[in-house]
Amino acid sequence: MSPQNTPTSSQAPSRSAGPRRDDRRHFRGRGPRGPRPPGASVPQGAPHIKEFTGADGKKLKIIVLGGLEEVGRNCTLVEYENDIIFIDMGLQFPEEDQPGVDYIIPNMSYVRGKEKNIRGVIITHGHYDHIGAIPHVVPRIGNPPVFGLPMTAGIIKKRQEDFEGVKINIREVKIDDRLVLGNFQVEFVHINHSIPDAVAVVVHTPVGTIIHTGDWKFDYTPIGAPPADFIKLASLGARGVLALMGDSTNAAHAGHQISEREIANTLRLILEKAQGRVIVGTFASLLGRVRQIFDIAQDLGKKVALDGYSMKTNVEIARVLKYINIKPGTLIDIAQINDYPKDKVVVVCTGAQGEERASLMRIANDEHRSVRIQPADTVIFSSSVIPGNERTVQRLKDTLYRKGADVIHYQMMDVHAGGHAMKEDIKLMLLLLKPKYYIPIEGNHFLLRENAKVAAMMGIPKENIFVADNGQVMEFVAGGKGRLSDVKVMADYVFVDGLGVGDISEVVLRDRQALAEDGMVVVVAPVAKRTGGLAGNLEIVSHGFVQVEHNQALIDELKKHVEKILIDKDTKSEADPDDIKRKIRDDVGAFLFTKTQRRPMILPVIIEV
Repeated sequence: MSPQNTPTSSQAPSRSAGPRRDDRRHFRGRGPRGPRPPGASVPQGAPHIKEFTGADGKKLKIIVLGGLEEVGRNCTLVEYENDIIFIDMGLQFPEEDQPGVDYIIPNMSYVRGKEKNIRGVIITHGHYDHIGAIPHVVPRIGNPPVFGLPMTAGIIKKRQEDFEGVKINIREVKIDDRLVLGNFQVEFVHINHSIPDAVAVVVHTPVGTIIHTGDWKFDYTPIGAPPADFIKLASLGARGVLALMGDSTNAAHAGHQISEREIANTLRLILEKAQGRVIVGTFASLLGRVRQIFDIAQDLGKKVALDGYSMKTNVEIARVLKYINIKPGTLIDIAQINDYPKDKVVVVCTGAQGEERASLMRIANDEHRSVRIQPADTVIFSSSVIPGNERTVQRLKDTLYRKGADVIHYQMMDVHAGGHAMKEDIKLMLLLLKPKYYIPIEGNHFLLRENAKVAAMMGIPKENIFVADNGQVMEFVAGGKGRLSDVKVMADYVFVDGLGVGDISEVVLRDRQALAEDGMVVVVAPVAKRTGGLAGNLEIVSHGFVQVEHNQALIDELKKHVEKILIDKDTKSEADPDDIKRKIRDDVGAFLFTKTQRRPMILPVIIEV
């Protein structure tokens, strides 16, 4: 271990487990508005930009490679001379118009050739939109050390079990550790979020102090953790903060975020009054919520069963780290729930977002091996609906209602508290830290703008509030001067599809969209090798276009059209399969559009005989 990358306190080993795709969070949002050229570039027509450096010729660069035009894919690069660190390396789940894509990760083109300069990756907390790209990206950028607090490190380690042969240098740190990473000194501030060990990251640079909030909220009465470290935040503010990078996820909402303590009171009331089983659907990463359910169930003498791979593994990490304390006999296997009185059973499971194969959806559809909805059951959706999931969640609720369950969600009672700061929380953070520059991060553009409005309301000059795009370079020099430059680096999407990373392009996605919208027609044509003329019977195969047996007249007419193409071919010249395919593709496409006003993908298959 290099002294430059060594925490100041000892390392403690930990067992680990982590979520996987059955409880994925769907982070919605549009991405960059088109590909950008590799490396740094100035938009066409921009005025000449005078070199921006301090008296010593040096400058600090901050480049957000993901999270400024979407909710997810969070990744920030900080660079000074020959030293680079990353803060977070997350994934984003795909849009509906990105079929077949598993998820999207940040583009690392900017650091190609600079791998030796990367001193470390600092992780704010263990949610997938902040850690999900690590297995794919870190090995490709020189495998720098990845630093995280115990819960974060545990989830990262567990996820690595799904990536055999990929070794990641994960280093567990404590909240009071201070890292020396080249020209950077990094420390942490405890904040509240919906998962334990969430931190803000403080980066002391030769130019000034930069603070990245991560995901955060102020909770004055949290469950299982102290409130945010207001004393340290105020101390940092008193010493001077050059730039604050602040979470924008809930910046459009007025007021303060609700406390987890209020959620606990509501959950206790529901569990006390329930006449039958209580089934709670939530995120596996909401370990504070899961802890509350265990505490309340144990007080009431109820048994708790967990379902969903990620739910079970996350709870196991939390037990090992003593974040969740489970009394002997409280936790039962899901297969045992019918062995106990119905009013003594609580099921905590994944799937509150209506994910197709997650536990709650399988329960609702009678596809679960052990659980069937019964009229006396109470089903709690202990999470808000992520944008884009509204229809699937409503269908899930309707199915549960049809089976006679009593359904409770956050719009009816306080059964969910968000993990992100609202306007009044952001105001308090700005008062404590008093940054010279404010950089809204983590949100679609409108959320960044709403966050910027709060900063302007608190007296930060508009020219000191940087609402950037992904890849846009922010620069700071000695003396506290900063600017949002016109220079942008490559920050477009990198798609992960199965084992492929970056091998799916926009062209491939357009083909997939075309197949999804209008289907495909395969024309199998035997042709004479010498002449190219038709040499047998044509075969027409339709996938997603029309059902052949119900549209035989159209298929017969199409066959005659293709036969005419081949019969009319000049048989004096030798067959050119590529030319024949092109002719069939063009003519059949035009013919079918005329007949159906649809544009299926045409795939000619030429068999030379």
